[in-house]
Amino acid sequence: MSEPLPADFLAALNAVSAPSMVHAGDRVLYANAAMQRLLGYDMATLQTMQFDAWATPDTRQALQDYGRRCLNEAGELPASETEALTASGAVRYLELNAKSVRLEQGNVLAVMTCQDLSDMRHVQSSLLDLSRVLHQIIENNPVATFVLDAEHRVTQWNTACVKLTGIAMHELMLGEREAWQAFYKEKRPLLADLIVDGRLLRGEAPVGEPGEQERPSPLIPGAFEVERFFAQMGEQGRWLFLTGAPLTDAQGRTVGAIETLQDVTARRLAEEEISRHRQELERLVADRTAELLGTHHELDAFLENASVGIITTAKQCIGRSNRKFAEMFEFGDEAPRGHSTTELFCDAQAYASLGQIAYPILSRGDSLLHEMEMCTLKGNRLWVQMIAYVADPDNPAAGTWWMLQDRTEVKRVQGELQSNFERIKETNARLEEAQNQLLQSEKMASIGQLAAGVAHEINNPIGFVSSNLGTLRRYVESMFELLGCYEKADRSVWEPSHRQEIERLRAALDMDFLAEDLPLLLNESDDGLVRVKKIVEDLKDFSRVDQTDWQDADLNAGLDSTLNVVMNEVKYKAEVVKHYGVLPTVRCRAAQLNQVFMNLIVNAAHAIVERGQITLSTRREGDWVCVSVRDSGAGMSEAVLRRIFEPFYTTKPVGQGTGLGLSLSFSIVKKHGGRIEVESEVGAGSCFSVWIPIAGPVDGIEAR
Repeated sequence: MSEPLPADFLAALNAVSAPSMVHAGDRVLYANAAMQRLLGYDMATLQTMQFDAWATPDTRQALQDYGRRCLNEAGELPASETEALTASGAVRYLELNAKSVRLEQGNVLAVMTCQDLSDMRHVQSSLLDLSRVLHQIIENNPVATFVLDAEHRVTQWNTACVKLTGIAMHELMLGEREAWQAFYKEKRPLLADLIVDGRLLRGEAPVGEPGEQERPSPLIPGAFEVERFFAQMGEQGRWLFLTGAPLTDAQGRTVGAIETLQDVTARRLAEEEISRHRQELERLVADRTAELLGTHHELDAFLENASVGIITTAKQCIGRSNRKFAEMFEFGDEAPRGHSTTELFCDAQAYASLGQIAYPILSRGDSLLHEMEMCTLKGNRLWVQMIAYVADPDNPAAGTWWMLQDRTEVKRVQGELQSNFERIKETNARLEEAQNQLLQSEKMASIGQLAAGVAHEINNPIGFVSSNLGTLRRYVESMFELLGCYEKADRSVWEPSHRQEIERLRAALDMDFLAEDLPLLLNESDDGLVRVKKIVEDLKDFSRVDQTDWQDADLNAGLDSTLNVVMNEVKYKAEVVKHYGVLPTVRCRAAQLNQVFMNLIVNAAHAIVERGQITLSTRREGDWVCVSVRDSGAGMSEAVLRRIFEPFYTTKPVGQGTGLGLSLSFSIVKKHGGRIEVESEVGAGSCFSVWIPIAGPVDGIEAR
């Protein structure tokens, strides 16, 4: 349909509160606001959909037939139910009413209105589910249960009730008033019957056997309970505990009653057996009491004469105690009973710490063995070994037994032995460290002397090689000057044979190339000699065999000399970046500091796995200079950082490190009155900063 719907027609649809939709057999022409809210689609979306597109797949065909039937039949069709699938994916249950409408233009439209039955369906389903659940609760209840309605007819008789009475549901004729037959030989009202009639609430209950009177339940209002013997149940009868409660409607009227039955025969028989044994037990207790009284006197004598202090405590107070305890804690003539146990401790913290240790052990019923310092009433301290156990683990109020032995003298001797042992260990450690550092120092001194000797021996041949190269350069320059003059000479006066021979030799020797290349070769040789001289000078500066005493030294120069000596270790692993500040001369032993720098630079190179960067920086801060060696290596964990200056500690594989480098460096820097600071992060690298006082150690004496 291409013509728009009449305005008054649309106004009428919008005035209707019920969800309404108009179609002509294919697409939706119009849907009022209520219909849009119900389906979750706006008007534009609905007008692109078939009129049945919003139905669930199972009901779509039925909706399609219903909508087209409306177009073909006059009048309003009977109501129909369908399921709508909303835009959010929810399913709504709808009741549809459809009627065909013929417009003035002659077009026939179908107007469909609907009512949402989803909430009603949900309530009906919930009631059915609740009914099933209640039935299953009663049927599957392990306690025997049956239900009577307001006419005293049996409506439920669960499996546990069948098992207890031996009577099946069909034998009672469901819906009949014969439930009493399961319990009595003659007709007699059951507890549930009395509740349905309201006789118990009115006080009209029949008088039963002594002890069998119904009583109100303490748990359920309006309910009653009774314990009764049924002689006809089982071979010797059964004792049952009965509980009955009313079932009421919404207005509070009693519409039935539910009764539960618990077989308590075993309990009643046990009570009778207990009563029979009580008299026998009382006789045995009397005999045992007399025996325990004699044992008690013997125990008192043992406690009083024991060689260790013995007490009982309860609620933080001392109960019983023996003579040895009073002597240990200096009570004098005063009785310990009633004193607070906190008086035996040096402070509240000591008392609390014992509680934290003892409570978990004693509460398990285990015995406690512990030693600690305690205090006598006169304030004297003593070291006490204690053994404790609770008198009754199930009754904390029963108290705790303590056996206390004075071990003050033993503790003093042990302390002296431990102190002597620690001093010996410390002395041995210092001796070992000093020996190793001495060996390392002697080793480095030997290496320095060897380096100095090698440098001296290399200097001699370098001297005459350098001199000879200078002489050779002058000879070559003179020869090339002479050859230049020959080149300028008039060749026409030469004999033809001589001229040809000269030309042939000149071409064979490639004189132009020689004139160009020979000076370059001499320049490269001069550069090589300069580098060799520099290496020799750095070796001499590093070793400083002639400068082992305190002197003013340039640390920047020493750092450069050390770097050149170890460059073979570094150049294949890292790029070296220098950030040198302007430093004053520092009072130091330069050879020893060079050894520190060498250890730090080599360690930095070893910390880099593949290729990285080593940054050397120096600066002055007040009366101190700082030399830093930073690498981009693997870094160190907190555990490694705590031990790096320990002798023989190394993270390198066996055979690749002695563990003495950083230990010796730390000792050298300490003797200079300085310190080493370390920063490291795993995966980011490390930085070692050596701080040296410019004026040297205090008073010019080595730091010890």
